[in-house]
Amino acid sequence: MNTLKAEKRDMEVKAKKLRREGYVTGNLFGRKIERSIPVKILKKEVDQLLKTDNKGSQLMLDVDGQVYNALIKEIDFNPLAGRVDEIDFQALVSDEKVRSVAEVALLNHDKMGDGVIQADLNEIAYSALPAALIDRVEIDLAEMKIGDVIKVKDLAIAKNKDIDLHTDLEAVVVAINEAHNNQEEADEETEETAQETPAE
Repeated sequence: MNTLKAEKRDMEVKAKKLRREGYVTGNLFGRKIERSIPVKILKKEVDQLLKTDNKGSQLMLDVDGQVYNALIKEIDFNPLAGRVDEIDFQALVSDEKVRSVAEVALLNHDKMGDGVIQADLNEIAYSALPAALIDRVEIDLAEMKIGDVIKVKDLAIAKNKDIDLHTDLEAVVVAINEAHNNQEEADEETEETAQETPAE
């Protein structure tokens, strides 16, 4: 489990100024925290963390020397600036179920045969105690062929008795469809229409 260092944030200093100084702002909240704790984290530390962890990942959050077992609850990514602006954490309590998400990871794209991947879900919502949290569901595309469909109920997470799913069990996660060359079909239709239209 990764450890991320953070500092308590002085709310007198605006978030925009902190971002200019190379920080990401955030909050830590939880049942045993009276008020949420505003924090600031070095951007380079967040960038390093997000190479391996994401929303739904569990980590140790070190806030000025006090370490919390925490869940990455939300990541506010600013696509225009190409950076994370805000990241929120929930301090975990061992006997309290927490709502989280597991990222759907599709593996071995290069080993897949013919067919087009139709990915309908990129995360699975669930609740679990901290000890049962998972942040990733892996699907091996190399084992799939045209016509195969994987639903939420087919995943290992759906069979885990320690996890309560919130995503519909019948929802399609990924399907492999036959490849159609739509451009060629469109060109053929255009030609047929042109032939059928009488010249004025």
